[in-house]
Amino acid sequence: MKLISSITIAILALLLFARVTSAADKPNVVIVITDDQGYGDLSCHGNPILKTPNLDKLHSESVRLLDYHVAPTCSPTRSAFLTGHWTNRTGVWHTIMGRSMLRENEVTLSQIFKDAGYATGMFGKWHLGDNYPYRPEDRGFTEVLRHGGGGVGQTPDYWDNAYFDGSYWHNKTPVPVKGFCTDVFFDYAKRFIKSQKKASKPFLAYIATNAPHGPMHSPEEFSKPYSKLNVGLANFYGMIANIDDNVGKMRKFLADERLADNTIFIFTTDNGSSSGWRTFNAGMRAGKGSEYDGGHRVPFFVYWPKGDLKGGRDVEPIAAHVDVVPTLIDLCGVKAPKNVKFDGFSIRPYLYGFEEESWPDRILVTDSQRVKDPIKWRKSSVMTNEWRLINGKELYAIKKDPGQKKNVADENPKVVARLRYFYDKWWADIEPSFKNATAIYLGHPAENPARLTSHDWITTGSTPWNQGHVRRAVTGARNTGFWNVKVVEAGDYEIRLRRWPEEADLPINASLKPGTDVPGVKAFRTAPGQEIEPVKATVSIGDVNAEATVDPGVKEVKFQLKLPAGKSRLTALFETADGKTYGAYYAYVTKK
Repeated sequence: MKLISSITIAILALLLFARVTSAADKPNVVIVITDDQGYGDLSCHGNPILKTPNLDKLHSESVRLLDYHVAPTCSPTRSAFLTGHWTNRTGVWHTIMGRSMLRENEVTLSQIFKDAGYATGMFGKWHLGDNYPYRPEDRGFTEVLRHGGGGVGQTPDYWDNAYFDGSYWHNKTPVPVKGFCTDVFFDYAKRFIKSQKKASKPFLAYIATNAPHGPMHSPEEFSKPYSKLNVGLANFYGMIANIDDNVGKMRKFLADERLADNTIFIFTTDNGSSSGWRTFNAGMRAGKGSEYDGGHRVPFFVYWPKGDLKGGRDVEPIAAHVDVVPTLIDLCGVKAPKNVKFDGFSIRPYLYGFEEESWPDRILVTDSQRVKDPIKWRKSSVMTNEWRLINGKELYAIKKDPGQKKNVADENPKVVARLRYFYDKWWADIEPSFKNATAIYLGHPAENPARLTSHDWITTGSTPWNQGHVRRAVTGARNTGFWNVKVVEAGDYEIRLRRWPEEADLPINASLKPGTDVPGVKAFRTAPGQEIEPVKATVSIGDVNAEATVDPGVKEVKFQLKLPAGKSRLTALFETADGKTYGAYYAYVTKK
């Protein structure tokens, strides 16, 4: 391609911007982001088993980012995708342990578009906090239907949810639903879109499926073509086939509603494949959670006919999740938030083909921390168009060696030094933010009572992050932790400790029969609920401590406490007569 000057690019971009955004009607935005589906989990990318005809069609019509990167796990990707900031800067470097809550100072894509006059809808998986001020409805979404935690059946989710039927939070209120989770989320998104069309209002619809994240459950009609595979992979592929079907139906819906032409339609995923990568991985190394490309290089398709983003074109320069917010601001002509400096930038010129010789060889970083506090160089990849520096030590020439098989660090010391220098500056820039730990608000009128769950316990080990863990009631360090909390206003508070959540309505010492099966592997709810016999409950929050007797058959233990305002740690425990300790998996805190 002939060299294009930066000035020429700027002029062309401005002219194009004027052409597609001068009309009174702003473009709509529909984002579909799936969970744990890797680059190779699409037939258009060469998968020899999985069939995704609707996504293949979208791929053939879209502008595609060939070298697009996210975080290796879900919450960190979502934090960067929705803010334009590095994951570790946002406070989200894990998926549990209180490290999946998006810092309240972060300005989200939804808030930016809401402020610009858009209706904003979120459907499916949030995974950036289940309490005020971290919920999607606190972050600019005007319509919400979501499950709790990082997946259906996790500890913050409505009790005994599986992937079929159950209840989800609709604008803060649990509502019963019928059908497979992905179908439900797309259905509610269509209702939202239709209502905004009727109101003549531009919309942003963020459809974040929990599928194909485990546990592996799929409608049988979609898993049946893969029945010769093991049950987990068959249902993993079945969930993707169901997503493919829903994408096709959504695109037809937009066309039937005469919205497709001026809707920016994005399909992407949140990290590398959790299950399919061992079967087919498009030549990459490793899968979900890995610092190698298979953990974080994912598909990104964008289709917008009115904006001339169509035609099946590939974009080769490296891009990342931090570029999404500034790019959508640019494409839609909305105002950027004041006093916010994005870590990414608008890749609009890439999308329109002005990229080859004129853009710098930028450096990007992704990592997989999944620890209580970030550790420098941990499971990191420093990336350029040509290179990958892994954990500060291994170097791969990614164009020549996409499978990252040959470490060429010794032969390229200057490249290693350059990438290490960049990482050192990057780390120094974000490290001061680590001490600003997120805290669940207590006593705020937007959530009173606050419902706390063991998913957000902070500990050095793991936590009971799904309802199967709660049912099994394992003991030891894994079963205790504390919540970071912020008492908004000093005063009288009631703290209620429970082993089972309110909707289960069971005594603390009750056992529980296994729940019903759903298609696929065993659901979390099929674990039998183990009986425990605590005799004492204790609670501590800052310098305030209290204990109470646990009588047989009670459903909760109540404490009436006077609490000072400010940040603190809340610990809540049950103890048996023989000294076994269990954390209170659920705590409800009400300001009186």
